[in-house]
Amino acid sequence: MVFANPLCFLLLLLLLPMIGWYLWKHRQMQASLRLSSSEGFLKAPKTYRIYARHLPFVLRIAALIFLIIALARPQSTNSWNQTTTEGIDIALTVDISTSMLAEDLKPNRLEAAKDVAASFINGRPTDNIGLVVFSGESFTQCPLTTDHANLLNLLKDVKCGMIEDGTAIGHGLATAVSRLKDSQAKSKVIILLTDGTNNSGEIAPVTAAEIAKTYNVRVYTVGVGTKGEAPYPYQTSAGIRYQNIPVDIDEPTLTRIAQITGGLYFRATNNAVLKEIYREIDQLEKTKMSVQEYSKKQEEYLLFAFAGFIFFLLEILTRYILLRNIP
Repeated sequence: MVFANPLCFLLLLLLLPMIGWYLWKHRQMQASLRLSSSEGFLKAPKTYRIYARHLPFVLRIAALIFLIIALARPQSTNSWNQTTTEGIDIALTVDISTSMLAEDLKPNRLEAAKDVAASFINGRPTDNIGLVVFSGESFTQCPLTTDHANLLNLLKDVKCGMIEDGTAIGHGLATAVSRLKDSQAKSKVIILLTDGTNNSGEIAPVTAAEIAKTYNVRVYTVGVGTKGEAPYPYQTSAGIRYQNIPVDIDEPTLTRIAQITGGLYFRATNNAVLKEIYREIDQLEKTKMSVQEYSKKQEEYLLFAFAGFIFFLLEILTRYILLRNIP
């Protein structure tokens, strides 16, 4: 429990003169009566009024104490911890061109990539992970973050057709590098997943790889698709029809990107190969990151204000009903 206005507790000092004044007044109000003998009063019964005559004042003091506590604004503990954890910085870079709808991976290339990526994210809770998507152009779907719940929600929203169609591998890689270049982590990794060849964008893939090398970013490239031909769904007036299309992945360029940056190239003909990539990343050196954790403040003054009101109410009932003085 913390207090937003702790100086309000100085008001408690005002209660001391109130108590002193009450004691002084109580003595001054004691009337004296001379009797030859008080023996006849010794057996007189004592009512509850005698024992409760100071109760209204006690209730008033209690009410004031609770109201002063309420003015000090008690709050639930606001913990702010600076912790150190182990992790690496990773930018998932995913091709969302329409060819990713091919169904040689199930249910299709894009959904298979998203499912394995989600499992990977859940398995690395201490890593800073971001998400970049590209087709004819690229953009950052989620910056580097340890808020993996939000990252997973944004990953679910990824779909083909979000941006202009095409395959701008160099542009997607450059965007991912821009997200990692200012990172202080010792290990910075990009997982670039595509199913085609570079045919869009103003940045050549190898040029983007050289930029990544400059910033000590390791790139793992993944060519997604079976060998030969793959079934691709077409929407027609009669419904969805499938046609086999050739699988054309620029493996030499993807291999070159991985070699330049010290990464590896994988050919993902099924979901198991994608998982192998993430097992490889688990072997990377981890670096310490500073993480700040905090809890939200909760105001607790209402409870004390209500208690103060109850004590004031009890004082009124006691003073003017139970202990009422008749002139």
